[in-house]
Amino acid sequence: MKISEILEISQGRLLTPYANLDVEILGGFAGDLMSDVLASIQPESVLITGLSNPQVIRTALIADVRVVIFARGKQPAQETIKLAIEEKLPVISSDLGLYEISGRLMQHGLPSFEKRMLHAFDRD
Repeated sequence: MKISEILEISQGRLLTPYANLDVEILGGFAGDLMSDVLASIQPESVLITGLSNPQVIRTALIADVRVVIFARGKQPAQETIKLAIEEKLPVISSDLGLYEISGRLMQHGLPSFEKRMLHAFDRD
C-alpha cells in the first residue's frame, strides 16, 4: 500500500512537505512504547502512535519505518517535524485513534507487522 493511500484511509494531514507518497508500505504497527517498537516492528512499515516527540522519529529511523502517523490529533512540536523533514521521513497527523486507524488499514489489506515478543518466562 502506498503512503498516499495510507494518508487517505487514515483521514490524515501530511506534516512533511515534499514527502514521497509513492513509497510502498508493507505492514503496520501501533503503539506508544518505543521500546516495543524497537523490539517488535518489522521494516518498511507504518508506525501509528500517540507520542509526538522527537524520540519517535529517531526510533522510526532505527527501525526502518517508512511513515509515522500521529494519532488522536496530536500535533508534534516543530523540532519533531524538522527532524522528520531532515531525515526525509513522511509524518502524518490524524484525528482518529490508534485502534481506528489500525482497523481501517487492516480492512484495506495492510497486514500487521508486529512480531511476537519473547519474555523470560516463555519456553521454546
